[in-house]
Amino acid sequence: MDISLFQWGQFITLLLISLALGMDAFSLGIGVGMGKLRLREVLSISTTIGLFHVAMPLLGIWIGHTLSSVVGDIAILIGGGVLIALGIHMLWSGFTQEEKQSQLYTKGFGLILFAVSVSLDALSVGFSFGLIEVNQLLAVTLFGVTGGLMAGCGLMIGRSFGGWLGDYSEIIGGVILILFGCKFLW
Repeated sequence: MDISLFQWGQFITLLLISLALGMDAFSLGIGVGMGKLRLREVLSISTTIGLFHVAMPLLGIWIGHTLSSVVGDIAILIGGGVLIALGIHMLWSGFTQEEKQSQLYTKGFGLILFAVSVSLDALSVGFSFGLIEVNQLLAVTLFGVTGGLMAGCGLMIGRSFGGWLGDYSEIIGGVILILFGCKFLW
């Protein structure tokens, strides 16, 4: 099976976007992990976040497909604009946030709310992917695996080191989303 240069390029692009989306889960995971979670809780939280990093972009893709049939060629501009806006929001949050104090629950409804909150970015990116041509199965698989792994890494680092990495991860993710949003616009 011969993989074309375009397919490699799309894989690397999707991998970088999934890393950018996982930065929220990583950053918040560090804060939550400082609460000295047990390994079973780390696995539960990271698995739930990974599942939401699949479900939210699928919902976004469905919304994007629906909207794409209505707005036609303008859809690509909207998708790129959404990525740029999302990146700017992540940058703003990264530069203006106060010290994150985790008061989130890690079980039941609190865990669902936590997973939804760190997966909202993936919903927006999924919306953009519903407007443009992209390998959607590869995208949501990478989003889920990367989101879950980055959440788990953040939780484990939070258990061990504390919060200095979390301050910069959201800024890096925002820059990556802005760059790829610009790529879609040009």
